[in-house]
Amino acid sequence: MIRGTIALVGRPNVGKSTIFNALIGERKSIVEDSPGVTRDRIYGEVEWLTQQYRVIDTGGIQLENQPFSEEINMQVDIAIEEADVIVMLVSAREGVVSDDIAIARRLQKSKKPVILAVNKADNESLRMNTYEFYELGLGDPIPISGTHRLGLGDLLDEVVKDMPDRNLPSYEGITSFCVIGRPNVGKSSLVNAILKEERSIVSNIEGTTRDAIDTAFRHEDREYRIIDTAGIRKRGKIYESIEKYSILRAQGAIERSNVALFLIDGELGIREQDKHVAGLAHEAGKGVIIVYNKWDSVEKDEKTMNQITKKIREEFKYLDYAPIAFVSAKTGAKVSNLIPLIDQVHDACTLRIPTNVLNDVVLDAQMMNPPKPHNGRQLKIYYSSQVSVEPPTFVLFVNDPELFHFSYKRYIENKLREAFGFVGTPIHIIARKKS
Repeated sequence: MIRGTIALVGRPNVGKSTIFNALIGERKSIVEDSPGVTRDRIYGEVEWLTQQYRVIDTGGIQLENQPFSEEINMQVDIAIEEADVIVMLVSAREGVVSDDIAIARRLQKSKKPVILAVNKADNESLRMNTYEFYELGLGDPIPISGTHRLGLGDLLDEVVKDMPDRNLPSYEGITSFCVIGRPNVGKSSLVNAILKEERSIVSNIEGTTRDAIDTAFRHEDREYRIIDTAGIRKRGKIYESIEKYSILRAQGAIERSNVALFLIDGELGIREQDKHVAGLAHEAGKGVIIVYNKWDSVEKDEKTMNQITKKIREEFKYLDYAPIAFVSAKTGAKVSNLIPLIDQVHDACTLRIPTNVLNDVVLDAQMMNPPKPHNGRQLKIYYSSQVSVEPPTFVLFVNDPELFHFSYKRYIENKLREAFGFVGTPIHIIARKKS
């Protein structure tokens, strides 16, 4: 469970991406010694004191020599909205500049905890420059060096200290599902269409992601919780980076869900961003239902549905297990079919197979299609066991895991799906050497 969200904020070229990569332990953001070059993924996870936290890198700011430009305003606004704790980064080499002061004043008006980190404090002389940053009025500056990985532990200690406590709702015994997708694909409309059909809405609970609302309801004596990831409400110009932050909302909602309803805009069709959003649910091991929304607006004949289905399967090959539903949130058409489908997918995610039955299926699969020899050696599967659910995870004990080729793993997965269904859920298969 993610304990909270940390946003890294600062003007260009203070080392936000370097610190981001140092915290998450991998090179996700592009690092270059020139301002405004971050174009890659802007989120990651860091573990500290046995707790996990999400980190946002607010890169991509283009100043163009303008003091406290519109782009900085946008980045700071989103960071304030998304984060539980904000880390403002400044540079020990350059000292206090006017943009630092403007950003600090902006952050002081927020109700979020702000920690001031002075990056590039690579030696004792530069560390002495830390004291001038007291004038920003953000408390004690923490000297760090992203390049040399210095002071990051002290920084994280302060972050943990300021992280607000959360009373997370218990979802035990409840089917939780979220609605995810690009901005303006009809997420909130679909949530409303689903809830209009339910007479018994239990409660609205604020989620752990900004503007995400968890609504509990009952349907035919079964309890559900639907998580709507509302879009960022931004006046005036819509900025490119806002779409990147919609990924954060989807990620937070997915974490708290059993099943994800992944929406595609039927009017606009499939976009590259759709693959990114859908991939989050797949990578998280959640059940997935592909919902082709705005079906009422699509010009169609008797072949259209099959053609679109084929297109979806081609574009989302990694979601070949996910059922596809064609609905119109606007008119309510086919929306009533979603709850039974959610039940089916959730049941598949939590399905446990008796060990003897599982081994019979795997043995039959080997007999029907024995593994091909590789360098004179042949894979042997001795025993199989299911070790967890959500997603269903199986361990196969073999003579040599390196002989378990991807194609044969795929074959075993297909046989498990044929035997047990597993509609809408990914399956994890792990090969281990028999001891």
